Amino acid sequence: MAFIPHTPADVEAMLAAIGVRSIEELFAEIPAELRVKSLAGVPEALNEMQIGRLMTERARADGAPLSFLGAGAYEHHIPAAVWAITTRGEFYSAYTPYQAEANQGTLQTIYEFQSMIARLTGMEVANASMYDGASATAEAALMAVRANRKSKSLRLLVPTTLHPHYRKVAVTTAANQGLKFEELPYCAAAGVTLPDALDRYAGQDITALMVQQPNFFGCLEDVDALTDWAHAHGALLVAVVNPTSLALLKPPGEWGEQGADIAVGEGQPLGVPLCSGGPYLGFMTSRMEHVRQMPGRIAGRTLDVAGRPGFTLTLQAREQHIRRARATSNICTNQGLLMTAATVYLALMGPEGLTRTAAASHARARELVGALSRVPGVRPAFGGAFFHEAVLQLDRPVAPVLKSLAARGILGGLDLSGYYPELGHALLVCATETKTSADIERYRNALSEALPPARAA
Repeated sequence: MAFIPHTPADVEAMLAAIGVRSIEELFAEIPAELRVKSLAGVPEALNEMQIGRLMTERARADGAPLSFLGAGAYEHHIPAAVWAITTRGEFYSAYTPYQAEANQGTLQTIYEFQSMIARLTGMEVANASMYDGASATAEAALMAVRANRKSKSLRLLVPTTLHPHYRKVAVTTAANQGLKFEELPYCAAAGVTLPDALDRYAGQDITALMVQQPNFFGCLEDVDALTDWAHAHGALLVAVVNPTSLALLKPPGEWGEQGADIAVGEGQPLGVPLCSGGPYLGFMTSRMEHVRQMPGRIAGRTLDVAGRPGFTLTLQAREQHIRRARATSNICTNQGLLMTAATVYLALMGPEGLTRTAAASHARARELVGALSRVPGVRPAFGGAFFHEAVLQLDRPVAPVLKSLAARGILGGLDLSGYYPELGHALLVCATETKTSADIERYRNALSEALPPARAA
């Protein structure tokens, strides 16, 4: 987008219009001792050519490493058309569409996004999107408490196989509102939550059970059994899902006999680049009976008096989200630009394209785990099925190995010792459709060099 700075004449005219003599007068209410006089360490101004060269040099310093990182943010191929369309002015500068008469294009885009996400998850209704997967998970916990009126305990069972960042965000967001998050252990052999771990909660007042599929380790949970347990014990089931995996795996709307009650996740895999960690977008869907408890915004399709189709925000007024403690939620906007990219991506890929992407990612991950497991000192941590990432156990600390790989131009994965110390020297690796057999072989060779066998005494 073009940036045209104000000229001194522009500034003078604006100040005259509002009746002040200088920009400094606009900050008169701020005590002088709180104002920053100068910014130490800020370099002298550069011209356009110089700043362009500086940014190019800094970008080059990052290099172009071969990445096998996952853990919630995934490198997928993004068709060039996705951002060519998304960065058109009419999309790039659009804001939350309060005025339906002036925002039909944006509202239709949101409606199409909701429709595709609802279909992908097998749920009945979706909102306009959330900030990211972590905040969507926190909002799902709050929504579950509002929706499950029979439960008075505010207790939510959260497997430790749920993304650790999501768990922290949920606690930070909702714990001060009285919600109690109780962690469930995972099976050390399989890396999943066993239904037997829920036996001790039988007969107790549980508000909701949260389940991630695939879980943080990439393993596939027994979602049918977990969902049926929740419903049999008066709890709601909150699903946290990877949207790409839903092209192959059973959608949360079909889990167990009744399906999940709420489903959320991170939409970054749907056409959004990694971007150094954001911005991303979250998605949220639910059963229709819970729609009045859904945070954020919902776009609906209707007919005008002439019978022509039109789009508008529905069910929830803006004021519902600005009433502080009485609001359904203080998340009141949608990640419009990222939502648009996800909508274009899903429309371009279609069911067949998304299925091919998911299948290729799964195949590459299996190839990766097989290749790395042939390196002496490396073995899979868990048995059983997984999607496009898995945990490996090394015979030595992971951090020095990752440092050695980085020196060879490879981001080898995530060291799990800080998140799951009980796993020992554990490494989470990921491969998507962007990786080739040559890439995997390069990683295997580099890992072999980084893990020299111990010499006999």
